[in-house]
Amino acid sequence: MLPSRLLADTLQIHAQDRVLILNSAANPFVEQIAQQGISGSITLAEDNVAMAQTVVAIAPARVHHVAYHNYTLQQPATTIDVAVIDLLYQPGKAWVQYGLQVALYALKPGGRLYVVGAKDRGIMSTGKRMQEYFSNLETLVISKGHRVLGARKPPDNAVQQAEVLHEPGIFAANRLDEGTRLLLEALRVRVDDDALDIGCGAGFLGLHIARQASAGQVTMVDVSLAAVDAAQQALVRSGLDNVRVLPSDGAQAVLNQRFDLVVTNPPFHQGGIQTTGIAERFIRQAAQVLKPHGRFYLVANRFLKYEPTMQACFASVEEVGGNTRYKVLLGKS
Repeated sequence: MLPSRLLADTLQIHAQDRVLILNSAANPFVEQIAQQGISGSITLAEDNVAMAQTVVAIAPARVHHVAYHNYTLQQPATTIDVAVIDLLYQPGKAWVQYGLQVALYALKPGGRLYVVGAKDRGIMSTGKRMQEYFSNLETLVISKGHRVLGARKPPDNAVQQAEVLHEPGIFAANRLDEGTRLLLEALRVRVDDDALDIGCGAGFLGLHIARQASAGQVTMVDVSLAAVDAAQQALVRSGLDNVRVLPSDGAQAVLNQRFDLVVTNPPFHQGGIQTTGIAERFIRQAAQVLKPHGRFYLVANRFLKYEPTMQACFASVEEVGGNTRYKVLLGKS
């Protein structure tokens, strides 16, 4: 990938440097530096549990993982020599702004921040924000619409410390989107259902099911630590006692359990690229964990062709809701 090559060509990492990767563990460059026999350390401030686990496994003695969304609440300041952000893996502007704020907090005076990204991912506006925070900015390379920008943290007395965002709701989807609303309308819950919400986000679906399945149990899972935190906070506010929230790559954490009901509103973008792979994996996992005669509900944009995968996994598949933009599919085991 071009961003990975650009980072490899421009980053200056010394043997004993402490490196901070800001929600960018999916960039192949990160695996490359994890494999190098340097004496320094790599901290993954990463939201995606699965991606973090993959990189940590390469060099568990030198690479460790912390949650991205609350880094400044959990980690000390001014301990990092080099920080890196790849804009491709930031879901929105709030994530980028937060990453710059964390870099300013974490870097030692003289420490270096590198940001790689394309114009259509906001590298120009990110550069303006870097100049505002660090009072310096350098364009290190430009190639095929991509840039690597660099900034150096000035001495402590020259830093205007930004107010750091750390509320998980900022980083997790905390509004009821149209697809989820349609799924809620089509969903049929039994009072004693044991249910699983894969990719729970802020917990709207799971908590709705828990209220109806008062004699059952609900498990909510998400690969995003910010989503898990937001769902956990929503659970506390709800007062429900028949719900648990777990970090998990899809249903990986509960593959040894069985459920009457599984629901999902899966993402279809990964690293800025449209993909059906995430939802198709959720579908296969749902079929694996459902009890006999269990039900699986999925909502998706109408143009996404998940029916063949569902038909291969379930005894019956039908459309039970939706509109011109979305469809709600029901698979029965």
